[in-house]
Amino acid sequence: MAYDVVIIGSGPGGYVCAIKAAQLGLKTAVVEKNATFGGTCLNIGCIPSKALLHASEMFAEAGHSFDTLGVEVTPKLNLKKMMAHKDATVAANVNGVAFLFKKNKIDSFHGTGKVVAAGRVSVTGEDGKIEEIETRNIVIATGSDVAGIPGVKVDIDEKVIVSSTGALSLAKVPGHLVVVGGGVIGLELGSVWARLGAKVTVVEFLDTILGGMDGEVSKQFHRMLSKQGFEFKLGAKVTGVAKAKKGATVTFEPVKGGAAETIEADAVLIATGRSAYSDSLGLKEAGVEVDERGRVKTDGHLRTNVPGIYAIGDVIAGPMLAHKAEDEGVAVAESIAGQAGHVNYDVIPSVVYTSPEIASVGKTEEELKKAGIDYKAGKFPFTANGRARAMLHTDGFVKILADKASDRVLGVHIVGFGAGEMIHEAAVLMEFGGSSEDLARTCHAHPTMSEAVKEAALATFFKPIHI
Repeated sequence: MAYDVVIIGSGPGGYVCAIKAAQLGLKTAVVEKNATFGGTCLNIGCIPSKALLHASEMFAEAGHSFDTLGVEVTPKLNLKKMMAHKDATVAANVNGVAFLFKKNKIDSFHGTGKVVAAGRVSVTGEDGKIEEIETRNIVIATGSDVAGIPGVKVDIDEKVIVSSTGALSLAKVPGHLVVVGGGVIGLELGSVWARLGAKVTVVEFLDTILGGMDGEVSKQFHRMLSKQGFEFKLGAKVTGVAKAKKGATVTFEPVKGGAAETIEADAVLIATGRSAYSDSLGLKEAGVEVDERGRVKTDGHLRTNVPGIYAIGDVIAGPMLAHKAEDEGVAVAESIAGQAGHVNYDVIPSVVYTSPEIASVGKTEEELKKAGIDYKAGKFPFTANGRARAMLHTDGFVKILADKASDRVLGVHIVGFGAGEMIHEAAVLMEFGGSSEDLARTCHAHPTMSEAVKEAALATFFKPIHI
């Protein structure tokens, strides 16, 4: 029996692609090597980490800010129960995907998928049996895997030396957690354990955390995390991570040269990024081209060089974001169904789920300067926002960047409580080519955190009211 489309991988890109394809009337199947659907994101990534981030944030607030609000409690950590909440959240989400597959009559094959050739996918089950599937179209949605430290051999046992996977399931709060990598994953998971009582040291190769983020955002956030107790070793090249009698050691040296330093830790989190999962897919034999980093090469319509084979998500170039993969999944399904699938890569929001959150969409100041674009910037701090004061969440600011001549908004960056929710009005504005004046003249409910977005827009095209 031939399918219209077979998707290899059921992460956010794969399962959304499958559902959309089925909705458009295409006979659809999904191949998944793991026991549950949802890929890294739902099982060992976005969803469980957000469950722990929220729970640990509540714990920290109960121990610090509740008293100011007149709520007198002495919080006690029950890590086992917190982990149970995380596991229940994961189960609800992966079971939800299984239900959606059934509802949309999507067939599923459990096993390791491989591209045999255009129109043919093989599935190797746990018992070693191989089944071959015929299909008119193949979508590679295999995502990414944990990347190690370049040039350094590390024995990740997921107990003492852990990846993001192990960091979600530590048996106890480490006295000292060393995080190798100052990117999104390292800072989010470092935040969880810092709130629960761990001393956290971040060792980062670059001179700044959150490389690629707006420079001002990065600097301000660095200060905020330092106030929360984070210790940073920036411009530091890790040369060794090894187990010790108790815990592990991390050795690093200044990137610009200097004496090496070794620090001891109860646990070490390797958070140096992720790499495309393209091995063992038979791509070379099938003639599918990959780049020097193992990512599948695609054109503007997410097509590979082999007709009828597409690729989406972390396995191709671009930001490794679940929602980017979802949009690509929809676009591919629409293209296969004869529609005009499209992804606007200029309006892909990104969020760091720390406390406070960081959210951004569009260009940074550094990118605009590099491109030689004349721009204007407007800022507004949450210290001047009534709702933020009422909730004791005054850290951070909103910054809007707009084209100097046309006032069209080119980038928005928010550091603050609920930034991940506030960023979307900026995304909608930018999707329709809106200006800072358009946003500033849109009535916002009072009192809300979102008024800071309006005030930043006022500051961009003229003057803010409340500062």
